Amino acid sequence: MKLKAILFVLVIMSSCKDKPSYTNIPEQKIPKIVDYNFDVRPILSDKCFNCHGPDANKRSAELRLDTEEGAYKALKDNKNKHAIVSGKPEQSEVFLRITAMDTSKIMPPKESNLKLSTYEINVIKKWIKQGAKYQKHWAFTPPVKPELPEVKLSDWVTNEIDYFILNKIEDAGLQPNAIAKKERLLKRITFDLTGLPPSVELQNEFFNDTSDKAYEHLVDKLLASKHYGEKMANHWLDVARYADSHGYQDDGGRTMWPWRDWVIHAYNENYPYDKFVTWQLAGDLLPNKNIETVLATGFNRNHKITQEGGVIDEEYRIEYVTDRTNTFGKAFLGLTYECAKCHDHKYDPISQKDYFKTFAFFDKVPEKGLYRTIGHNIFADPPYIELSTQIINDSLPFINKKSTDNVRVMVMKDSVGIRTTHVLDRGVYDGKSEIVDFDTPKAILEFDKNKFDSNRLGLANWLFDDKHPLTSRVYVNRVWQDIFGRGIVNTSGDFGMQGDLPSHFELLNWLAVDFQENGWDIKRLVKQIVTSSTYKQSTIVDAKKLGSDPENVYLSRMPRTRLNAEMIRDHVLKTSGLLNMEIGGPSVKPYQPDNLWAAATSERGLLARYVQDHGDKLYRRGIYTLIKRTVLPPVQTTFDAASRDQCEVKRHSTSTPLQALIMLNSPTVLEASRVLSENLVSQDLSTEERIEKAFQLILCRNIKPEEKTILLNYYNEQKELFQEVPTNAKAFIDVGEYPIDEGRNEIEVASLMQIIHTLYNMEETIMKS
Repeated sequence: MKLKAILFVLVIMSSCKDKPSYTNIPEQKIPKIVDYNFDVRPILSDKCFNCHGPDANKRSAELRLDTEEGAYKALKDNKNKHAIVSGKPEQSEVFLRITAMDTSKIMPPKESNLKLSTYEINVIKKWIKQGAKYQKHWAFTPPVKPELPEVKLSDWVTNEIDYFILNKIEDAGLQPNAIAKKERLLKRITFDLTGLPPSVELQNEFFNDTSDKAYEHLVDKLLASKHYGEKMANHWLDVARYADSHGYQDDGGRTMWPWRDWVIHAYNENYPYDKFVTWQLAGDLLPNKNIETVLATGFNRNHKITQEGGVIDEEYRIEYVTDRTNTFGKAFLGLTYECAKCHDHKYDPISQKDYFKTFAFFDKVPEKGLYRTIGHNIFADPPYIELSTQIINDSLPFINKKSTDNVRVMVMKDSVGIRTTHVLDRGVYDGKSEIVDFDTPKAILEFDKNKFDSNRLGLANWLFDDKHPLTSRVYVNRVWQDIFGRGIVNTSGDFGMQGDLPSHFELLNWLAVDFQENGWDIKRLVKQIVTSSTYKQSTIVDAKKLGSDPENVYLSRMPRTRLNAEMIRDHVLKTSGLLNMEIGGPSVKPYQPDNLWAAATSERGLLARYVQDHGDKLYRRGIYTLIKRTVLPPVQTTFDAASRDQCEVKRHSTSTPLQALIMLNSPTVLEASRVLSENLVSQDLSTEERIEKAFQLILCRNIKPEEKTILLNYYNEQKELFQEVPTNAKAFIDVGEYPIDEGRNEIEVASLMQIIHTLYNMEETIMKS
């Protein structure tokens, strides 16, 4: 039996049996009370706003339907008619035109290729009958903690989250799934909380614990693990656009890894979210600032920096401040703030002047667009802090510094009166117009200068004001997204008018308020989610659920998601016994195709050529792989890792043939297969026992009898082939730099390595749940 055949059989065995066919999605029911934000605005946005929305350049007949004032005023061509007449659809031109039989009058016009469904027409009719009340966008109103909804299947509920989820499931005519098997649940929770697979010892301990508190004790144990901080930090590095190079053409190196060590430390120590963010935005401005709070401000300096001679200094300095402003908008407000740099935002209430008023908070740094050209060995542009071994030992013991050399890390610093901030005409660096002062969009929350200081610390305090509508919603949504693969607001980087509506609005509000009420406690939030019955469901899907809810918006089953790029690497290294479990420290350069950097970047600077690391540096976790922006790590990129060019709050998940080729041919996977095989062959075990142990390590569950039979047969076939040509066995296991077991039986190692390599290539292996 060939490798391709065995892989196919195992993949089929580890997947669902027969995929159910789609059924017709049930017809939507018109709500008893039609809500403008959730029922009406999405229809108007899709079908009407292109001609009657916020864009004045495209507006027809001087009619706006996106504002109450515009919809209620008399029509341009007939002062006796109005687009909307409250309570009277039969007198409202909107309703008359969307139901017109005359093709010259019907709206949307025939040439637009847009058409309202019967459901959409009836929703608008009922809304007008009920008064046609416009509402402020849901995301710009402070969250209010709702009452828990009533549910029928109350025995299924574990905590408050489940009431909201179950209520929606029951309304959709579905039922939640049963709790997943312990082995599935264990793999899921260990990856979600540590980014690592469960050891065989942890598997046996959890499987044998029959107490009611077994799962909760497991969660507490994982939350206390030092690897929890690494897992949580991985997503934050995407948000913070962390990298080990400056970007742009020459793309020289930078030293920001001590800031990364701080992020891991902050998560492990469970810094409250308000402290975690305030230190990063304005740790240098705190009254009681210290070296740690200043180090945290490296968050703001993770943007790209040019080192190319001949650039215009002010142009690039403006780019750096722009990046900080855009990152602030996306990371903490969940808004497409960048759209307002060149003009007023076309959909959200952020004017260009608002943009540059926020820009002003980040515009007081004594920096240059070009500080030095490529070729220097100093990996930090001012302002920076210099960390000696003594400082680290005394004040920053969480930093994993091995070299005796001092380390310079870029941080924030404001200089009084250094410059005034202007609105830039069309966003161009030299298009200076009106001078603006510190402020934020009033539609979100007024920046009260009697309450907030006019600096970045005031901006941070504004974020965490009790009445702020976005901060807590945005973060709890991203934590939810990290665990379920999809946020309650699916567009986690856009809570604005054009973003998706929350699938569970009341739950989002409840979580946001509860998060604030409990001191912005991140570990508590994570524990709430992973101990819910919603999280513990199996991933099994039947025809009804697939038909009525194909995207699993209602969460009547646990989503089946793939491990991210870093987890796949960590899983292979951990299960093989190769993983270097060290926390923090400088980034490392594992195996990579030859001459990849040389072919893509200039030959100047210390990062001109890729010089691979050796020894235990080869086996560090994925979070520590060196990120050169212009030539990203190819394996991580193929598995959808972030580019780190700018703030990213959500990774895409693709499935491509190239991913399969990497798992089949990657030196890391092959070396891990060889090392695990050598380890098992050296133990006094039968072939069956070796296969059983490898299977439990890699698949995180016990092997089934039929699976064992297939793998044993495959092992015997491979052994016969290697015995016929022993040199093939030697060539196959000659992979990787990890020292070989001198006394190994090459035939047995090669045969078992084929089994292990097959296991690593099973689809089930790289699935979280």
